[in-house]
Amino acid sequence: QCYGLLHKPAGRLPMQMASRIPSTTNSKHFKEEIMDDIKAVSSQQYVTFSLGDELFGVEVTRAREILSLTPVTKVPQTPEYLLGVINLRGQVVPVIDMRLKLNLPVSEETEDTCIIVVEVQVDGEAIIVGALADAVREVLEIRSDQIEPAPRLGTRLKTEFISGMGKVEEQFLILLNIDRVFSSDELAIVQDAGQVSAAEIEQVVDED
Repeated sequence: QCYGLLHKPAGRLPMQMASRIPSTTNSKHFKEEIMDDIKAVSSQQYVTFSLGDELFGVEVTRAREILSLTPVTKVPQTPEYLLGVINLRGQVVPVIDMRLKLNLPVSEETEDTCIIVVEVQVDGEAIIVGALADAVREVLEIRSDQIEPAPRLGTRLKTEFISGMGKVEEQFLILLNIDRVFSSDELAIVQDAGQVSAAEIEQVVDED
């Protein structure tokens, strides 16, 4: 089962931009100023999900789909955070427990627990990974002026994992740089795990 995602716009452009619009727009200088303002408040869409009390976001262009919790086939001799692999329409996809990967406390799975299928880039190659999350929330469009730099202190996460902190309606959102969450060595392990054949997965499931 795949979940539908809600889309929530970031809102209107700042009032200071609207107040600068003159009665005629033929001026090349004016057009250049408007383009500068548009670039300054450019927006990006994020798929948001929760891990405990924290809310996270990943660029929507990296999210392939959202899956309800599905049985995971264990892969021996892999890190604890690598739960195993799933067969997604014939493609073998490694599943990562995002709580364990981000050093957050482990919790019980619920009916809201889901797998977010994301694309991670390593050495110019795309790797498809399933990220286990407590719940998926919605798709938010966040303006650049709503994003603050990653904090140097006061967070349990490594700052290199964070591309910024978004603030929407008084709620803070941790925006993840998904490519930096995994090291090259870790991604190699994940990639190796993903090479398990679909036939082998089906055989293990049948035996269970």
